[in-house]
Amino acid sequence: MFYLCVFLMAILCDDGTGLQRPEVEYKVFQFPANQIPRIDGSSDDWSMVPETYSIGMDQLRETVAGLGDKRDPNNLDVKVKVGWVQGQNHLYFLYEASDNYWDFAHPDLHNDIFEVVIDGDMSGGPLIRQMHPNEKLRGLLDTHFLFHGVHAQNYHVFTPAEGKDWAMVWGCQPWIKDLPYANAASKYNFKHGESGKLTLEFFVTPFDYAPSDPARAIQSQLKENHRLGMSWAILDYDDEKAKTFGAFWNLSHKTTMYGNASDLVAFRLMPMEASLRKAIEADWSFQVTSRGDRIVAFRDQSYGDIKLWKWDFGDGTTSTERNPTHRYEKAGEFVVILVVEGPVGKARRSKVWDVTLP
Repeated sequence: MFYLCVFLMAILCDDGTGLQRPEVEYKVFQFPANQIPRIDGSSDDWSMVPETYSIGMDQLRETVAGLGDKRDPNNLDVKVKVGWVQGQNHLYFLYEASDNYWDFAHPDLHNDIFEVVIDGDMSGGPLIRQMHPNEKLRGLLDTHFLFHGVHAQNYHVFTPAEGKDWAMVWGCQPWIKDLPYANAASKYNFKHGESGKLTLEFFVTPFDYAPSDPARAIQSQLKENHRLGMSWAILDYDDEKAKTFGAFWNLSHKTTMYGNASDLVAFRLMPMEASLRKAIEADWSFQVTSRGDRIVAFRDQSYGDIKLWKWDFGDGTTSTERNPTHRYEKAGEFVVILVVEGPVGKARRSKVWDVTLP
C-alpha cells in the first residue's frame, strides 16, 4: 500500500508553485554512497527502500477521453520507486510491472511504454514544440532544436526494449539517454503477446538546460530536501494491430503532463533514513574566504545528537566552536580534524591536506 506525504499548502509552496495535485508530495529515497543501485535489472539493491516510497496504480488516473479507467491488477499492475545519491545528479528508477499482454514487436512507438517527464528546477511551462507559446513556431523543426525538451525532459521508456534503444527521448537531445547520463537494464522471461513480470532499472540525469549540443548543457543540482517536478504515464497496448494505446494512466491526473512541466507533481529528495546511518557521524567542509590572509571558514556538517565540537586546525591551534573561522599564520598543507561528541558517543573526521594555503 502506498502512503502519501501530505503537507499544508503553505509548506508545499515554499520552493515552487504551479504543479498539479498540490495536496501531495512524493518521496525520492536517498541511497547510501556505498550502496548505489547497480543497473542490472534486479530489484535486490532496492530491498532497503521502505514501502512508503512505492508508488502504485492506485495513484494513477486514466485521463484520455474515451479510453475509460480500466485499471485492473489482472490486466496490468505497476509499482515504481525512485532514488538518488548525495553528490550525484542522477535519479534512479525501479519499475516492476505484471501485464497480461506485453506488446513490443514493433520497431516504432507501438510498444508498452513508461513515459517519464522531469523538470529538475521546477521551471514549469511547455517543453515540446507542439505546445510552444508562440503558435507560429510549433510546426517548425528549428523549434525542435531550440526548445523541445530543453528545460525539462521527456523519456519514452520501452517496456521492454527489444531490438531498439531502451528509450526514446522526445526532444533535441537524444544524447541524454546514453552513458554517462543514463543507463537501463531489465529482466523478463516472456515473449511478445505473452503475460509475465518485467523488472526494469534505469537512471537518468535531469537537466536545467539540455540543448542539442551536450557541451552547453547544465545539469540539475540535486541536493537534500530539493523539490523537483516529475510525473509518469503508462501506455498499455493489448492489441498488436491497434493504431494507438489502450490506456494512458498517469500520476499527474492531467493528460498534458507529457508536454507541460507545470502539469507535473512534486517530488522531494529525502534525507537518508535514520536506520541506514550511524547514530553520530562527523563531517565538515571549508571555504577559503581570504587566500592572501590565509583565512578559512569551517562548517560543521556532522549528523546526530551532538553537544561538543573540537577542531584541530593542524597548526597547533584548536577551537570548540561549531562553525569556526580560523586564520593561519604560515603557509602549508594541513591535516584538519573535527571530533564531535554527544550522548550516544563520539566520532572523528580528518581530511589530509585538503586545506592548503600559500
